[in-house]
Amino acid sequence: MIRIEHLSKKFGDLTVLKDITTDIKTGEVVSIIGPSGTGKSTLLRCLNLLEMPSGGSIYINGVDILDKNTDVAKIRQKMNMVFQSFNLFSHLSVMENLTLGPIKLKGMSKPAAQAKALELLRLVGLAEKAGNYPDELSGGQQQRVAIARCLAMEPEIILFDEPTSALDPTMIREVLAVIHRLAREGMTMAIVTHEMDFARNVSNRVLYMDEGLIYEEGAPEQIFEHPQKAKTRAFINRILSYTRRISSPDYDLYAMNAEIEAFCEKQILPKQTRNDLLLVVEELLQIYKPYLRTAVLDMTITYSEKTERLELICESTGEQANPLESERLTDDLGLMIIRNLTESIDYRWIDGKNRLQFLIKTNRP
Repeated sequence: MIRIEHLSKKFGDLTVLKDITTDIKTGEVVSIIGPSGTGKSTLLRCLNLLEMPSGGSIYINGVDILDKNTDVAKIRQKMNMVFQSFNLFSHLSVMENLTLGPIKLKGMSKPAAQAKALELLRLVGLAEKAGNYPDELSGGQQQRVAIARCLAMEPEIILFDEPTSALDPTMIREVLAVIHRLAREGMTMAIVTHEMDFARNVSNRVLYMDEGLIYEEGAPEQIFEHPQKAKTRAFINRILSYTRRISSPDYDLYAMNAEIEAFCEKQILPKQTRNDLLLVVEELLQIYKPYLRTAVLDMTITYSEKTERLELICESTGEQANPLESERLTDDLGLMIIRNLTESIDYRWIDGKNRLQFLIKTNRP
C-alpha cells in the first residue's frame, strides 16, 4: 500500500532523514520506535506531505504522491493522521468535529454524516459525549474523538504520531485499546510510539530508527527479544529497564527518584506500586550507605507487562557479604519495610559481586 524509496529530508543544513527505503502492506501495522530527534515524526509528516521531502519517492497504491500532477487532497482523504496534540476544533462540539470533514470534503448529507459520527463515537466509547465541546473532555477522551474524526473520512491508512505522549498514564490505556481494536479489524497503520509493550503487542513489524535511518526492522519478537544491532539492543534495554550506578554516599536522591517515577509512568504502574518501589529503594540505599564509601552499587529496575513482574536488582562490589544480614545493619525497621513490600528476596555471589534481587509486590490495595 505504501512504498518509500530513498526518502530524505533536510531542514536547512540539518539532515533529518537519510535514504529511507521501506514499505507498508495492506492491513499491516508498523510501529516506528527510536530515540527522540531521529526523524520518526518527520517520516510520518513526509508520508502525508505535511513536510515536503528533499529527495526520494513515496508511492500510495502505486501512485507517486510527489508527482506534481498527483491530486494530493484526494490522497490525503485515503491517508489520515492522528496527532499527539489532538487538534480538535475547540469551538465545535464533538459531533460537529466529526461531521465537518465528511460534509465539506466528501459531500455527505448532514443526517448521514451524523449517523456515521454516532456510530464511530460508539466505537470509541464516547457516544454520550456527542454534544460536548473538547475542553469538557479529558485528554484521553479528546484523543479518542480525534481517532473517531479520522475514521469519519473512511481512510485506508492511518498515521499515528505519538498518540499517547500528551496523556496522563491513566488515560493511555483507553486510547491504546481503541488502536488495538482497529488493528484487529485490519486497518493499515503506521504508529510512532514510545509505548514499547504496545508496539510489541499490536505490530506486525517494528522499525527502529536512529540518526535519520531505519537502523533495524523486523518482527516484534526479533526487535524486542533478539535485536541484531548494537544500537537497537542499547535502546530496547534502556526503555524496558532503569539502571543507575551509585558510587558515592552523596548521590542525588531527588534526581534518581524523578527518573524512577518517569520509568514507572512509562510502564503505566499504579501509584501505590510506584510509591512502594520508591520506598524500597530509599530504605535499601540507607542500608547500602556504609558500603558506598568504598564500593559501587549498580541498581536496575525491570517490569514485564505480560507477567506483571516488577524486579529490583542491586549489584555491589566489595567483599562477599549479604548487606541485609551484615553486622553493619542497624536499621531493623527499614529491613522490615523492605520485606513487607516484596514478595521475595534472593541473594547470590556472582562474578565477584554481591547480587540482591527483589520481587516487588504489584497487587497491594
